[in-house]
Amino acid sequence: MHLSALRNWLVRLRHGGEGQSTPVPLPENLAASPDIIAPPAAHSAPAAPSLWPPARLAIEEELWGTGFLCPGGGPEILRLAAPIGLSAASSLLLLGTGPGGPAQFLATELGVWVNGHEADPDLAAIAARRIQRAGAAMAKRASVTGWNRHAPAFTPRASHHALALDAIRDAAVPPVLAAIAESLKPHGQVVLVETVAQEPLDPADPAIAAWCRLEGRAPILPQPEAISRGLTRLGFDVRVAEDVSARHMRLAVLGWRHLVRQMARDRPAHDRAAAVVAQAELWTRRIRLMHSGRIRMMRFHAIGGATIG
Repeated sequence: MHLSALRNWLVRLRHGGEGQSTPVPLPENLAASPDIIAPPAAHSAPAAPSLWPPARLAIEEELWGTGFLCPGGGPEILRLAAPIGLSAASSLLLLGTGPGGPAQFLATELGVWVNGHEADPDLAAIAARRIQRAGAAMAKRASVTGWNRHAPAFTPRASHHALALDAIRDAAVPPVLAAIAESLKPHGQVVLVETVAQEPLDPADPAIAAWCRLEGRAPILPQPEAISRGLTRLGFDVRVAEDVSARHMRLAVLGWRHLVRQMARDRPAHDRAAAVVAQAELWTRRIRLMHSGRIRMMRFHAIGGATIG
């Protein structure tokens, strides 16, 4: 079943079946969670709306697992990290932690020391709280703080290796790669997974504009050649530059199939169905663009020399 078919099924649920034609609006908030930042008081100045309200985050975590925002969840993160050979004797610069799942999962499964960074301030705060609540042992082995992808800076030579999960987005490629290189010890390895575009995206294109609006991102994606070239200039030996779009799409559809099966057994309330429809629309548009080749998911693996940067 294609994701568009799943979305149509969800729309029918949201509308209450064939006999109800009035759509239910997206809820402002779902049930309160101790991880979610409370809304500002009535007298406070209005803040910019979060890209990750409780409704959206809840659906993504149902799809991929608690703490994860990418298809495949923990097993996929472990697969991506496998070429680096992480262990309890190594430290990892992890960019794109989301709400904390990758950092905790790698620290638990591999024993690696994780220096995690997340650019979205709401997700970074959630990840930090979850790590603290996981206990002293986890808080000692893993941490998550914010970072600015447009002015990246990390502790020099603090990590053995790096894993970046869709972390560049609309930022300039050279400064991000340079900051990663500077943070690594000699012979450090980098695995970088990124949504890329071979040609510049047209922000006036309705398909591009709708996807960017739903995903909360600018219509600017790095080019794969810029990433490979940037790593090479910094002294890395780029061993892999692989298009993993097909795998990304397959894992996404599998996650949605699983969620829809659950919802078929237990019909969701209208507010929950509305939240699911919103995320299904996002993933439908992402997969259509990826299937057409206008955007791609690429995986890079590079090995540094005695001097990096």
